[in-house]
Amino acid sequence: MKEKRNFNRRYSKEYNWFRTIFYMSFLYIVVYGIYNIFYDYKIIGRKNLPPKMAKRGKYIYAANHVSQFDPPMVVMAAHCPIAFMAKKELFEDDCKINWLVKRLGAFAVDRSKPEIATFKTVKDILKTSWSLGIFPQGGTRPYGKLEGIKKGFAEIAKFAKADIVPVAIAEWTGYLKLWPFKRQHVVIKIGKPISYKLSDEEIMYQWAQQISEMAEYENCVPKPDAKIQEKIEV
Repeated sequence: MKEKRNFNRRYSKEYNWFRTIFYMSFLYIVVYGIYNIFYDYKIIGRKNLPPKMAKRGKYIYAANHVSQFDPPMVVMAAHCPIAFMAKKELFEDDCKINWLVKRLGAFAVDRSKPEIATFKTVKDILKTSWSLGIFPQGGTRPYGKLEGIKKGFAEIAKFAKADIVPVAIAEWTGYLKLWPFKRQHVVIKIGKPISYKLSDEEIMYQWAQQISEMAEYENCVPKPDAKIQEKIEV
């Protein structure tokens, strides 16, 4: 009997040209198709993405998490292939979208505890032309509340030596409606990259501050003490 694969460990060879073509084809045909029909959407802030950024990889796109539609919206904003960290339940056989999740390059994480495999996978992904996608809040949260931010995304950025690009899902009005047909609304905003060289606390604060401003949330992350930050930088 074939041993079941654990998708918490993926390798750079998996993010090849064939998967990249499949990924971008899915983006242009399926994702843009759905959003052009069912959503009144706008993407703001692409000027914050230097021309070579999307092609070079080595960036982590970090967004607030209001729905299951967030990953494709982040990809629409970045316009490049992104491998997302996803909860391990999405890779189970009883999950209806597990086939697609696997083929779009996502990898499984156990949100209750960090794993060495996660860091190894991150390192392998960022060796390729792909970028990494993370939702610092973990699971989905009600729109308007920036709660449950996990410190791990800052640690991963430091480990990978990859700057973080904040992406805000703003003005989200809900999932698509087939009946009665009604176009929903969403604005996707791209913030300014945050250096991985900052302290974990400063990375968290700057990310939360940008997301809060772009999505009109209240920033619940306190600003790091200036003296402590100065000692860290020295």
